[in-house]
Amino acid sequence: MASFNRVMLMGILSRDIELSFLPSGMAVSEFGLAVNDKRKNSEGQWVDDVNFFDITLFGRTAEVASEYLSKGSPIFIEGRLKYDSWEKDGQKRSKVKVIGERMQMIGGRSDGGGNPGGGSVRESAPPPQRYVNTNDNAPPPARDAQPTGGGPGYDEPEIPF
Repeated sequence: MASFNRVMLMGILSRDIELSFLPSGMAVSEFGLAVNDKRKNSEGQWVDDVNFFDITLFGRTAEVASEYLSKGSPIFIEGRLKYDSWEKDGQKRSKVKVIGERMQMIGGRSDGGGNPGGGSVRESAPPPQRYVNTNDNAPPPARDAQPTGGGPGYDEPEIPF
């Protein structure tokens, strides 16, 4: 049986990013993400339903996130779920967190320097990019053309459910 582990979340940072480095020198950033949802309660009124997720980024993406984002910044994360378990004070603990593989900063600076999306991107931040390039001389990564819409060469993706 095939398996599929993919998650896409858009929300705001619920706490500032904590940047650290592995012994190998690779950057690791960790932060919380709040994702709002609206639903109707039993009386038929709309109520906000907030979910909180722990996000971990690695490498240059982690460094960029810690440099330009802070609590309240809007962000889109694509990644995978990872189950962690540990023991603390004799108690077994566990949680599911998101390992972010792609990050997109949402919104941009307005004339006043603030973020119209409600975030707090620093005023000296350059405009968000679609990819993070760690080599200044390298061109953007090439993307393979994928046929879509059922035309010639298009294979329907296999969805495991």
